[in-house]
Amino acid sequence: MMININDIKNGMTVIIDGKLCQIVEFQHVKPGKGSPFIKIKLKNLRTGSIVVETFNTNIKIEKAHVDKQNCQYLYTDGTNYYFMNNETFEQFEVDEKTLGKDVKYLKEGLDIQINSYENEIIGISLPEKIDYIVSESEPAVKGNTTSGAMKDATLENGLVIKVPIFIEPGEKITVSTEDSSYCGRA
Repeated sequence: MMININDIKNGMTVIIDGKLCQIVEFQHVKPGKGSPFIKIKLKNLRTGSIVVETFNTNIKIEKAHVDKQNCQYLYTDGTNYYFMNNETFEQFEVDEKTLGKDVKYLKEGLDIQINSYENEIIGISLPEKIDYIVSESEPAVKGNTTSGAMKDATLENGLVIKVPIFIEPGEKITVSTEDSSYCGRA
């Protein structure tokens, strides 16, 4: 399906020069002289590389139809990650390279969306925020009453993030999947 380049949105999947890409961000530029153009930061979904390209505002690009299926993360064997389709209960594996940086947020039983293009898995969509149990953290230092004091905490899936000093092991906290930041107690 062809769309006008002015109708693009962040996160949209498109095909440019035969490459399957996701739009990371874009900017409309209207210079004082000359015609306007669009500057787009594209992530190649097969290689993971990110490039910035400019396009005239009067062209059309191909929008890729990405299928999304609701799945649950089951486990990993070290190199592959196993998921189950929530509707058909079919199980399948995805390699770590395809998952990219999203691997660090996976925990058993987490519901996610698997994105595929023409039966090829191209990645996953995580919830904006996920609840984790703190497995270990440094003890709070007596007398450290600095406003906004933070310490390292290791979560149940091995992810290490900064948390306020009052968070103790065993507590359930909410973490943003956008930047691995602490959002609050769950």
